[in-house]
Amino acid sequence: MSGLVLKLGPKERVLVNGAVIENGDRRGRISILTPNANILRLRDAIRPDQAKTPVSRVCYIAQLVLSGDASEVEAKPQILSGIEQLSQVLRDEDSRAHLDAATSAFCTNDFYRGLKALRNLLQREARLLGGGAKQ
Repeated sequence: MSGLVLKLGPKERVLVNGAVIENGDRRGRISILTPNANILRLRDAIRPDQAKTPVSRVCYIAQLVLSGDASEVEAKPQILSGIEQLSQVLRDEDSRAHLDAATSAFCTNDFYRGLKALRNLLQREARLLGGGAKQ
């Protein structure tokens, strides 16, 4: 079996191809077998008013594709441009690895994995901007 396996907590919600799915009262696992399914954990979702920093704005654009609110064709150039701008500032080896992983994922239209790679930079960005808060 291949594909994506989501491990969900009790009552956790996930958006799959535009449909909100809620887990039951116990922990569970869902295997997504369909290639290129659009998936977004709602606990990880960034609201529009939270997209105030460079990394969160790029994440938000990727999230719009996963939720079906933006097309891949329109969003991809914006995302790749945002990653290029981030790479000018986040120059340490670890950040570069996440940015490279995100770029590779977005270039193959794997928006879930691209968003996952970018989300790893949110805490680092918060520290750099002096907030230190988690997103």
